[in-house]
Amino acid sequence: MTAFPYALEEDSLPCLGLIVLQVDETIEHEFRSLFPPERARLHVTRVPSGADLTPGTIAAMETALPAAARLLPHGRAMDVVGYACTSGATLIGADRVRDLVTRATQTRAVTDPLTAAMARCHALGLARIGIVSPYIASVADPICAAFAAQGIAVPDALSFGEQIEVRVARIAPGSVADAARAVAARTPVDGLFLSCTNLRTRDILDPLAQELGLPVLSSNACLAWHMAALAGCNGPEQE
Repeated sequence: MTAFPYALEEDSLPCLGLIVLQVDETIEHEFRSLFPPERARLHVTRVPSGADLTPGTIAAMETALPAAARLLPHGRAMDVVGYACTSGATLIGADRVRDLVTRATQTRAVTDPLTAAMARCHALGLARIGIVSPYIASVADPICAAFAAQGIAVPDALSFGEQIEVRVARIAPGSVADAARAVAARTPVDGLFLSCTNLRTRDILDPLAQELGLPVLSSNACLAWHMAALAGCNGPEQE
């Protein structure tokens, strides 16, 4: 066999890594449309996660996170890696997530939906937000407390009380929209945050924002916006 000569060519597009929960059926699909191939190189790895969403199963992800990060391609450094779990980032801690990921793979930056949502709230000047989530109280309450600790009040929150992840991915977007309307109707807020990467929210964000006259954020939209900002690319915008 004759070896044929070839040239090497470096890819100049931003390189994004996404660590997705094994049980998540939503965010990868949304990110593929938010970051099409002509905009960025998106590489996805999965981290083992329990079928039930509880503080215990979320904490267990901490030990599996480095192995998942190491499965991202090593041909070039990532511009940014996103750990796609709002509740996981809350209970493990954003600083701990960042440390675990940067030890396991080469990247310029690490973020997560909680950190991204707080950054988006500050960028939009939102001081009071209402939260809609699928979580049980032991998962939902720490997220509200995390926002409050960063100076973003959460005067009202609604949850579906669901802890089985396979059901979370099947909660109708219309039900999420109804919950958002209920929060906005009963409590004065500057904006709404739809929390959980497994909730199907992409198609309801803009219509809800126009209907309610409020910014409506989501875990996935905020994470995409923050990753694009950190990578310095023209990413999706969240009005």
